[in-house]
Amino acid sequence: MLEFVVRVLGVLVAFLVTPLLVGQAEHKVMAHMQSRLGPMYAGGFHGWAQLVADGVKFIQKESVTPAAADKRVFEWAPIVAILPYMAAMAAIPLAPGIVGADLDSGLFYLLAVMSVGVLGSLMAGWASGNKYSLLGGLRVAAQLMSYELPFVLSAASVAVAAGTLSLTGIVEAWNPWWLLWQLPGMVVFFIAGLAELQRPPFDMPVADSEVIFGPYTEYTGLRFAMFLLAEYAGIVVLAGLTTVLYLGGWSGPGPDSIGWIWTVLKIAVVSVLVIWVRVAFPRLRADQLQKLAWQGLVPVALLQLALTGIGVVIFY
Repeated sequence: MLEFVVRVLGVLVAFLVTPLLVGQAEHKVMAHMQSRLGPMYAGGFHGWAQLVADGVKFIQKESVTPAAADKRVFEWAPIVAILPYMAAMAAIPLAPGIVGADLDSGLFYLLAVMSVGVLGSLMAGWASGNKYSLLGGLRVAAQLMSYELPFVLSAASVAVAAGTLSLTGIVEAWNPWWLLWQLPGMVVFFIAGLAELQRPPFDMPVADSEVIFGPYTEYTGLRFAMFLLAEYAGIVVLAGLTTVLYLGGWSGPGPDSIGWIWTVLKIAVVSVLVIWVRVAFPRLRADQLQKLAWQGLVPVALLQLALTGIGVVIFY
């Protein structure tokens, strides 16, 4: 019982802290890359209190429910958007024995849970009673259907290579030459993951120049902040899953007792890469987004899966 409580508390603390750290990192990385001065002033040294200032701002704002909205769905949408990522964090192993829940079908569980989080955006767009929010919600649905397939196919390739759906088993089966063998799948997985999270350059559902702010147009205060936290939590989950599947998880110099340090460092590097992509690439048009998915990522993911199957038959 005590071990269960410790694991639950550990997942809860990680869920409350890591998205905030990613949010703070995004402020600072973007400030350096784009020469932004504002995020470097709050609190003095290096703008350390910028995230605190943002939190105070959201708390002070009133949470308004539009008169034409479906009130119950409108209010539940932010919760539906953020909770699946908390459930996902529970299955990501940091080191041998350091995991909220070591599931035999951990990869299947994570992929299923991550897809549920997008329902929050769909609910928000439908329930807001705003045509621009509805249009943003429909764009979420189209984007999800397009990028879910390459996302799952590339992850399935790793499961085939490792011979297990257990995330711990995948890390134990990993070896350095996978960085070459599974590289196309890793690129597809990362790009599709960005699209699943609606991160730039795949932020068509929240294209402010076209649909104001998509499904989130009518949200204010803490409800809007929950959508932002869901995005940052999604970055942590995507970075953690990329680390486990493709970068060897806790594999690194030294004993397994310090393996969690390598996992955390790899997650941090992938998270910074997600932020860098936001700054470096412009938003895709709707037709470019769909073309990339169906004519680019899906064929590469299928080819990777086929090559992995051939490799397993020949070398294992």
